[in-house]
Parts: sequence; structure tokens; C-alpha cells
Amino acid sequence: MSTDPQVAPLLEIDDVVVEYPSKGFRKKPFRALHGISLDIAAGETVGLVGESGSGKTTLGRAVLGLAPVTAGQVRFDGRVISGLPKAARRKLSDDVQVVFQDPYTSLNPALTVEDILTEPLLVAGTSRTDARRRVGDLLDEVRLPSDAGQRLPREFSGGQRQRVAIARALSRDPRLIVCDEPVSALDLSNQARVLDLFIEIQERTGVAYLFVTHDLSVVRHISHRVAVMRGGRLVETGDGATVTSDPEHPYTQRLLLAAPVADPARQTQRRADRQRLLAAQRDQDEQAGAGTGASIATR
Repeated sequence: MSTDPQVAPLLEIDDVVVEYPSKGFRKKPFRALHGISLDIAAGETVGLVGESGSGKTTLGRAVLGLAPVTAGQVRFDGRVISGLPKAARRKLSDDVQVVFQDPYTSLNPALTVEDILTEPLLVAGTSRTDARRRVGDLLDEVRLPSDAGQRLPREFSGGQRQRVAIARALSRDPRLIVCDEPVSALDLSNQARVLDLFIEIQERTGVAYLFVTHDLSVVRHISHRVAVMRGGRLVETGDGATVTSDPEHPYTQRLLLAAPVADPARQTQRRADRQRLLAAQRDQDEQAGAGTGASIATR
């Protein structure tokens, strides 16, 4: 990860607004994102965390061109990529890839792993011989056996399927991968293995990640910086270790307290602390207008 302030970020999200049409005559559009600004350096992982409905997935989709950017800009390597036509967006897939949440539905069940991995290479103009050779390298990169290419996705565990999905994302040597809850469908042991794999790949290739999740313990493990979203707004950003262990914003504190601990006495106290923060937030929302959020805590 570059720490030179003179080096421009790889990804820049500048005051991005996303709106969707509302059902009903003359109803105002639903605003999913309210002027989000965020950047990611080359080789950096920025964790984007929040509860369901916070807008974190919508922001990832806006970066990928899958959600309409109503206002603001998304720039990649200095180039505006929000609003690109489909043909230009396809060319961008060499640099920007995605790993989706569910490895059970993100892979075509009718194709072998080799077919799944060669497909994006063939589309990019790689010869079939070179594509098959590349598949062997990809399987090795994600720690799958060499014969995995001849098998169907259903023959693998959830963790192994997600490794296939990661290999597919790596096939075009991207510079940025949007990771949309990539470990939430896995058990804890597989979560740890897949997270370690993400870190290992980043150290070897220098790829950057926008890592979307609801779990602070996950972003603590993998992120250099963390951005916390609530109601379509950023409420706290800062160093990953600091935000996930000593957050400033009450909403982030509630997310941290929501994670269970093994000690019953500590768990009881955490539950009480979380209820206190919830009550305080409800009072604040009633005064400022529900869902308007609060000032951003930055570090």
C-alpha cells in the first residue's frame, strides 16, 4: 500500500449519490447513497462495514457500474468510470473485478471449473491453450488441487467454491477487486482460511480491495482502513485497527458490541451497553430527523 501523499489514489469516490425511482405517482426517488466520498490506494484494503440497508453494497455496485450514479463521480486511476457505456465498461473488467457473497449461486453449476475460469480469458482474446495453462496457475494461486479444473462446482465445499470465485476474479490480473460479503456464507474456519488467502494474494500481486461486510471482526482481520456506513452515509472512517477496537461514533460502537463473546458476564454487559447506545441514537434521530445520520468521525 502506498503511503506517499503525492501518489493519486487508485479509486476515488467523490460525493456520490445513488437514487432509485419510487413506486407511486410523483413520489420522490429513494436516495440510497447521500454524497459518499472515499478513496483506495493501490495495494490497499478498505473495509466498508454496516448493517443491512446501510448502503454498503450499493456503493460497491456503483463502483462496478451496476447501480446508477445520480450525482458525483467514481474515478479509477484518474479516469471517470461512472456512467460509462457497456462496451467501455467491459474493457474496464481487466482492471476491476468482483467476488460475490454466495459461492453457491455465483458459479455456473453446468460448467466445469476449467470452463468457468477460461471463459473470461477467452472473451479477452486469450488462446484456448494459453487459457488452460493460466487455469493451472490460478488453481495453484488459490490452493486448489490441479485436477479441480475437471470437476463441477457442486463437488466442492463452500470454502473451495469461494476459492474458485476468487480465481475467476484474478484471471484478468485486476488492480482492484470489489469483495461483496465474500466470507459471510462460510463457517468460521473457512472464513479464516479465505481471509488469509485474500491477504496472501494482495501481498503477492499488489491488488487493492474494497471489502464490503457487516462484520467488524472480518474487517479488523483484513483492512488497512475502515469506513462505516449508516443510512446511506459515512459515519466514521479511519485506521482499521483503531476503528474496530476503539470506535468514536455510537453506531460503530453498537456494531462492535453486537459481536458475541464467550464470557456470559461480559456478554450481559455488552448487551446492556448496546441497548443504551440504541436508546441514545433513537433520541438523536427524533431530534434531527430519522435516518439523517450524524457527523462523520474521522481519524
